[in-house]
Amino acid sequence: MKKPFVTLEKVKEIAQKYPTPFHLYHEEGIVENARRLNKAFAWNKGFREYFAVKATPNPHLLKILQKEGCGVDCSSLTELMMAEKCGFHGEDIMFSSNVTPAEDFIYARKLDAFINFDDITHIDFLREISTIPQTVCCRYNPGGDFVCGNQIMGNPADAKYGLTREQLTLAFRKLKELGAQKFGLHAFLASNTTTNEYYPTLAATLFRTAVELAGETGVKIDFINLSGGVGVPYKPEDKPADIEAIGESVRKVFEEILVPAGLGDVKIFTELGRFMMAPYGALVSQVIHFKDTHKFYVGLDACAANLMRPAMYGSYHHITVLGKENMPLTVKCDVTGGLCENNDKFAIDRMLPETQRGDYVFIHDAGAHGHAMGYNYNGKLRSAEILLCKDGSFKLIRRAETPQDYFATLDFDRL
Repeated sequence: MKKPFVTLEKVKEIAQKYPTPFHLYHEEGIVENARRLNKAFAWNKGFREYFAVKATPNPHLLKILQKEGCGVDCSSLTELMMAEKCGFHGEDIMFSSNVTPAEDFIYARKLDAFINFDDITHIDFLREISTIPQTVCCRYNPGGDFVCGNQIMGNPADAKYGLTREQLTLAFRKLKELGAQKFGLHAFLASNTTTNEYYPTLAATLFRTAVELAGETGVKIDFINLSGGVGVPYKPEDKPADIEAIGESVRKVFEEILVPAGLGDVKIFTELGRFMMAPYGALVSQVIHFKDTHKFYVGLDACAANLMRPAMYGSYHHITVLGKENMPLTVKCDVTGGLCENNDKFAIDRMLPETQRGDYVFIHDAGAHGHAMGYNYNGKLRSAEILLCKDGSFKLIRRAETPQDYFATLDFDRL
């Protein structure tokens, strides 16, 4: 069974000050997980995690990871601005974007961030509006299906991201001519994998490609970014990825491919959002209504505007009714919010214990791509974010939106 990282008593204490719904994050879990990752890849002297800001863009959480040695992966102007305000700069920032506006590139160059080129035409585009950095990176899309063992893990050919293999050679040569001195290689070929084979399989692909590129172009391969893709077990019966085993498997591939080719000093980067944060954040909500028609519904004060993944992807998020963890699951229900959309459901045909109005529910694994994907349809307002600190205290790290926030960009005086 999945266990909440907070008790009913603590949630009641928090809710007295900050009403539900709210997103709650577990500082101790975040720190311990970051240290696990760093230890798993400690064999590589240059290893660094570049946390994907898009997953959980909150400066308080970024500062926790910063203290653990993490950099940040940014994909937009505002994410770059947030990174700067948190004290990240230069090699602390990986800028991985696509269909990139000029102002985003210019700001990334201002911060001297690593530029991860998503398209070969972006090289000339950047040169026209700014300068080419000394350290550059290109995103690789090998096309076809990405197969791990006998399982298709992803379909790069259908993805809009990255350069083809032929374009990589052309891009590296061009960037070298334009003054780039150090080169990185990046790829993201599958999402939310919990198999231990994904990273080493991807690493082998990138390592071999790096050896080829170094031979073809004579460039200095400085780092290889394995990106994200290592996921979390959303369902109770799912087996989690073993990051220690993954790190060891990547080490073996590193020594088999890169070391004999004279590339034993290449740094390994990761770019994990979901793995770093998802299990250590939850959406906490209260039951406010029941409905018994063709199905039985449990209605919450949260909705898809607070956690879009189930509505958007049909994703599973485990739900615990706090204080009733040991009660039998006797009620089949749909757990819904109040949006005027029929897909506004956190769960369909889910078995829960007998529940009453006012019960608190803990929606697990909402720490990544949860609050970040919030929106304002139906005039719904984004919820607060709260950090459960290591000493048991809690603090508000983002206030809840108000109607004044919703109206702030409208000019009623011009009606």
